[in-house]
Amino acid sequence: MARDRSEQDYARPIRRIVAFGTVAMLLALFVLWRIDSPRVERLRIALVDAVVPNLDWAMRPVVKASAMLDDFQSYARVYEQNQELRRELQQMKAWREAAIQLEQKYAKLLDLNNVRLDPKLTHLTGVVLADAGGPFRHSVLLNVGARDGVQDGWATMDGLGLVGRISGVGQTTARVVLLTDANSRVPVTVQPSGMRAILAGDNSALPPLEFVEQTELIRPGDRVVSSGDGGVFPAGLLVGQVVQGPDRRLRVALAADYARLEFLRVLRSHPPERIEEPGVLIPPAEPPALPARAEAGRG
Repeated sequence: MARDRSEQDYARPIRRIVAFGTVAMLLALFVLWRIDSPRVERLRIALVDAVVPNLDWAMRPVVKASAMLDDFQSYARVYEQNQELRRELQQMKAWREAAIQLEQKYAKLLDLNNVRLDPKLTHLTGVVLADAGGPFRHSVLLNVGARDGVQDGWATMDGLGLVGRISGVGQTTARVVLLTDANSRVPVTVQPSGMRAILAGDNSALPPLEFVEQTELIRPGDRVVSSGDGGVFPAGLLVGQVVQGPDRRLRVALAADYARLEFLRVLRSHPPERIEEPGVLIPPAEPPALPARAEAGRG
């Protein structure tokens, strides 16, 4: 313990002397640098020439640290520019999505205004007001109704493919049951095989094909159109194409864009002509011709 105390007694004066000497040297250098005299100027130059070249090794870390600081500031600027470019890219993606939606809407409007499936088949265009369906019922509401001449059973399309049929007409609105609804049953034809089937809705995006006689003749990618059987839908309306579902069943990927139902085309279906007189369908039987000999005897 006595030795430690003696060392502390010697260390304190030495520290004080070193600190006082450092301060005195700095003050002397300050005063020397402030004196305006030719002799002092020559002394300063000689001191700089003697000291500065030998301090190159000491200045090297300072120079490296300064270069690292400049590089870090440059990296920070590059990072800020990168973040700004990312924000601009996100804005461009939003504008691109808006442009795609406008392009699709424009294409649908052009199709709704110009396309005719049948010269005798007219149509009117309605705007989708709301989704009137639920988890077990798929339907939408249109802003056209009885005042526009809409009737139950008329087919609706979105300009690309068949969407559903009118089921429920009000004065100013009408309800459309979609092909995906569990109550929907549509006779279809699979091309090019010509197989007849029933497109049965099951509340999924890929309704299955039922009552197919020869499934081996149908391949994924085949075109599916309405057959016109039963007089519910006109024949030849595009429905979609055949795909194979996860359950290995033949299903149909619908051509209509169900995610963006904004405008629907309601096809005016004319009732089929009724045959009331049997003579219109079956001509009357002609009297049997007499033999030539009988006619000659009579003459």
